[in-house]
Amino acid sequence: MNKLYGSLALILLTVFFSFFLNARSALAENPGTKGWEVESEYNGYYNVNELDSFRGRFQKVIDITPLPGMAPGTGIMVEDDDGDMIKVHLGPKAFVKMDSIGLRKGDKVKVKGVWADINGEEVFMASKVKNKGRGEEVELKVRLTSDGTPFWTMTPEQLAKETQSSSD
Repeated sequence: MNKLYGSLALILLTVFFSFFLNARSALAENPGTKGWEVESEYNGYYNVNELDSFRGRFQKVIDITPLPGMAPGTGIMVEDDDGDMIKVHLGPKAFVKMDSIGLRKGDKVKVKGVWADINGEEVFMASKVKNKGRGEEVELKVRLTSDGTPFWTMTPEQLAKETQSSSD
């Protein structure tokens, strides 16, 4: 009788564990980030060895779809100190919350990330944007500067750790 209950408990545990893993996997496959995954073609354009930065003035928020089939993304247009307009890719629209940085047209910004040529267009893939426009600096981080890992691919625990460490 104990073997029967033990076997039944093992089966129930296996079913529960399998359900839990499948549910977690389904949550990770957010359609709002399709094409923005770590192993995606798009992410392959981010070469952390080419890290760069520039300063300019924020002009506007734009919608982007870097490659066909990708979920919509958010970008910004920044006029650099030479007067050139630069398209800056931030990340999937489902993840990037522009209200957290409070940009207004003309605000001074510093953008850190990498240059990339995507479909014949030179763009800047941001890791972070600092709003230096109105006194207090506000920063929007979207990738780790150390290795380029996109924040939208992190677990909630990893993201909380990164958010906490950037505010310390």
